[in-house]
Amino acid sequence: MSTLDRLNVTLQVDSRLAALYKKGFPLIEQELVDQAEEPLQEGDLITIEDERGEFVAKGYYGQQNKGRGWVLSTKKQEEINVSLFMQRIQKAVAMRGQLFADEKTNAFRLFNGEGDGIGGITIDFYADYGVITYYSEGIYSMKEWVMEAVERTYPFIGIYEKKRFANKGTYVEDDDFVSGEEAPEPLAILENGISYAVYLNDGPMTGIFLDQREVRKRIHEHYAKGKTVLNTFSYTGAFSVAAATGGAIETTSVDLASRSKERTIEQFQMNEIDPDQQRIHVMDVFDYFKYAQKKSLAFDLVVLDPPSFARSKKQTFSVAKDYPALLNQAIAITEENGVIVASTNNSVLGMRKFKTFVEQAFKSQKVDYTILEEFTVPVDYPYLNQYKESNYLKVLFIQRED
Repeated sequence: MSTLDRLNVTLQVDSRLAALYKKGFPLIEQELVDQAEEPLQEGDLITIEDERGEFVAKGYYGQQNKGRGWVLSTKKQEEINVSLFMQRIQKAVAMRGQLFADEKTNAFRLFNGEGDGIGGITIDFYADYGVITYYSEGIYSMKEWVMEAVERTYPFIGIYEKKRFANKGTYVEDDDFVSGEEAPEPLAILENGISYAVYLNDGPMTGIFLDQREVRKRIHEHYAKGKTVLNTFSYTGAFSVAAATGGAIETTSVDLASRSKERTIEQFQMNEIDPDQQRIHVMDVFDYFKYAQKKSLAFDLVVLDPPSFARSKKQTFSVAKDYPALLNQAIAITEENGVIVASTNNSVLGMRKFKTFVEQAFKSQKVDYTILEEFTVPVDYPYLNQYKESNYLKVLFIQRED
């Protein structure tokens, strides 16, 4: 869609919603969209007015799993165009100065959606390569503005894009390479001095979750030395590598995906760690818990970082419903005074509710516990206080006390 085809629709909100938008609430919701006389098209611009016809905010229509678009400005005179995108992206890059200066880290989030002023898009930095993720067709219709702003802001070696605007935010399969030079496969990145292998053109994910950077650092520096470590839902084994390079006696990585084993082996090899000295299991995590109990296995450190929702042949897992049961299983194979790293990226689950899951699980096991530390999103994932869901990450370091 060109800017000439883009409609600008004016919609009115009641006093409650008007007050929310004026305070900085960024999400355009269905009840607002329902007022349009004609169905809105992806990328249409929306001007929001109150019941008296006074300007409140402006944004765009773009369906994604969080809502129906995003507010981009509460300033009446501010136009939604390439200049706005340039200003927001340049400001975000300037705010990452400390990360750019860190010689031990060259992978982080460069632009974090609504937290940096443009909902529906993120930009990640991987060793001078950029990965832009679009979360709706609406924001993707503004791709030319995004690309111009990015290319005029930072000299990336190459740029990739991920389209996550199919049903429920699932990935649109495509060649993700956009411009510049293609990255090697794998691309070696550094995070807190540890090497990780990432793939920028191999599906929706790259091989590492950048939002867990500070958690991996804490495990590496403080919790791993001389310990046995179990990493469940291990994906490509990043937590295992952080623990092994931090002096863990042995790591055990468990994930149902068959590719997880080869990718985990690769991560160990990137850091000159013999993967044969580590344990890697391709199996359902709940099946592994049963196996571990049967074999009387116990670990000093257990990492629980499940997806918000997962389905296997045997069962489905939902963080909101099943996390206490997951913790129950973990407690049973955690050594006395051992530590469980409980993590979730479920945006609708608040930290207070997450802590009730912990309390529920330990109480059912008749085991005391202390929460040693807690983490949320790192500094390169800014969020809006008016939209708590954007502070989605919750991580607790929980010590079992016997």
